[in-house]
Amino acid sequence: MTAPEPGPPMTAPEPGPPMTAPERRGTTTVSDRAVRRIAGRAVTEALPGRAARATGSSAAVRGGRAEVAVDVALPYPEPLTPTVRRVQDHVTARTAELTGLDVCTARVGVTALTPDRTTEPEPPARESAPSGRVPRRWWAQRRLPLGVLTLLATLTCGALATDLILVHTGHRPAAAWRTGALHWLYVHGPGEPPVTAAAVGCVLLGVWLIVLAVTPGRRGLLTAHSPAPATRVAVDRAAVAALLRDTAAGTEGVDTVAVRVRRRRATVRAALAFGDRTAAREQITDAARRALAECGLRRPLRLRVAVRPLPVWTPPPAEPAPAPLGVVAPAGGN
Repeated sequence: MTAPEPGPPMTAPEPGPPMTAPERRGTTTVSDRAVRRIAGRAVTEALPGRAARATGSSAAVRGGRAEVAVDVALPYPEPLTPTVRRVQDHVTARTAELTGLDVCTARVGVTALTPDRTTEPEPPARESAPSGRVPRRWWAQRRLPLGVLTLLATLTCGALATDLILVHTGHRPAAAWRTGALHWLYVHGPGEPPVTAAAVGCVLLGVWLIVLAVTPGRRGLLTAHSPAPATRVAVDRAAVAALLRDTAAGTEGVDTVAVRVRRRRATVRAALAFGDRTAAREQITDAARRALAECGLRRPLRLRVAVRPLPVWTPPPAEPAPAPLGVVAPAGGN
């Protein structure tokens, strides 16, 4: 017997490509619209069972970070600063939890105050003003002028740099628009109307930019006191006007109310259908002063209340004067 011939040696299979974890096989992109809707929904979750809602929201997603801003209507009466802080923290945490993004601290703007019907109104706790300086005005970021100037400068410098690069590297002639502009500037002198008009336009543009730089803007916002040093609070003037309107409308005999809130003054004009005019004015004044005090504004508003009777208004009947002591009214007849 002969031994079987040995076969070819056994070889181990070549290792395949490494397995990829399921969570790393694709890319998840969260859109701005989804983040905006989640932030708006989170506003209603911040105060469960209360009259809080989002009146507007915006979001910007840049890579793994997101910036969120919401406009809210809060219940009244409630301490404004702690309520806004609670909404801000909840919106930031909830949006980061559901989207998986690194969410910056949400910007919250109060646009309206809604009377809370679920609970009886309680006097808000008075909080001491912070030791730091609270700004009198809310400064605007001036995004539109800055964006327009940046775009114009980018386009102008980019076109000029492109033409210079093509001339020196591609050995091409200069662009017609550049040579034409230089020829026009060489021919026209300082005293000609086109040059004078262009100079006046540049001066007006410079004055406008200086005004934007030194003025705060955002005239529709009124700054308020905040107990937290790193928190800035502002109340929309429309919200203060709505609060004063609701407060004055609750006075007995008042038919319509018109309110105008400026930066330093609040004017309340009420139309009286029935009742005493002086008493109604005093009630409206006291209620409006309490409402303004609860807002905690940095600069208190000067209040002016005017009450005018409607054409159908009838004065209340005059009460008879009491008879003096010791005088007996006649029983009748002579």
